[in-house]
This record gives sequence, structure tokens and C-alpha cells, in this order.
Amino acid sequence: MKNVTDFCVSLGYWPSAGSFGFNTDILATNPINLTVVLGVLIFFGKGVLNDLLDNRKQRILNTIQSSEELRKGAIEQLEIARARLREVEIEAEEYRRNGYSEIEREKVNLINAICDSLERLENFKNETLYFEQQRAINQVRQRVFQQALQGALGTLNSCLNSELHFRTISANIGTLGAMEEITD
Repeated sequence: MKNVTDFCVSLGYWPSAGSFGFNTDILATNPINLTVVLGVLIFFGKGVLNDLLDNRKQRILNTIQSSEELRKGAIEQLEIARARLREVEIEAEEYRRNGYSEIEREKVNLINAICDSLERLENFKNETLYFEQQRAINQVRQRVFQQALQGALGTLNSCLNSELHFRTISANIGTLGAMEEITD
């Protein structure tokens, strides 16, 4: 644009080679020259202006069209992303439900295992107590039997004289002999 202006300004400094010339001083020109200049500008400028406007209009339309295509692509991608989000949310909910049910199942299994262990420990405790009780009862019986036997021997030894002792031994030998005959 600067070059065109410089060209027009330089035309004013050229000496005229006849009766035709450009007067670049707008205030010094007459209306005919102004009309001719404006007519030339409108005639030639109209095509250029129309071309510029058409080019601009076409670029704007192309931009709008590509923007529409991008918007449609973005909407499609958004719909795909929303569908994927719904799928992921469904999967997450399923994992949550499965996780909670798995946790509950593990909790029930753990409680059952603990109950089984406690029951086995209780049974073992009861068996141990019964065994210890039977052992204590047997020890008491042995003690009582030993003391009774010692008391009976002491009583027998103090009460028996030799003759009574001899008759008791003979009677026991007779009883053992009779038992031996029965078993044969």
C-alpha cells in the first residue's frame, strides 16, 4: 500500500508531457477530474472489492463449515465418551457390589472359621477337663483303696491270730481250687 501511495505522489512531481497529467492535490482539482478518478476507482475497484469480499465470504463459509464439522466430530466424540463413561460407571458399580459381597462372604467365612475354632477349642477344653477329672478321680480311688487296704490289713493283723489266719488261708485256697475246676 505504501508503494502505491509513493507512486501516486511521485506522479505529481513528474513534468507533464503534454496536456494530460495527474494532479494529486485533491483541493486543487476540479470536479471533473474527481469524477473521473472516482469512476475509475469504482469501476476497477468494484471488481477487486467484490473479489475481496467474495474471497472473505468464502473463507468465512469454509471456516464455518470446518467449525461445524469439528463440532459434529466433537459431539460424536462426546457421545462416545459419555457411552464409555456409562459403561465404566456400570463396571465400577458391579465391582463395588461384587467387592462388598466378596467382603461380606469373607466376613461370614471368617466368622464361621472362628466359631469352628472356638467350638473345637471348647471341645478340647471339655475333653481335657474330663480327662483331668477322671485322672483325679482315679488317683483319689487309688489313695482311698490303698488306705482302706492298709487299714484292713492293719485290722486283720491285729485281729487275727495264727489259727484264724491258717483257716482263712485254707478257705481261700479251697475257693481258688473250686474256681480252677470250674474254668477247666
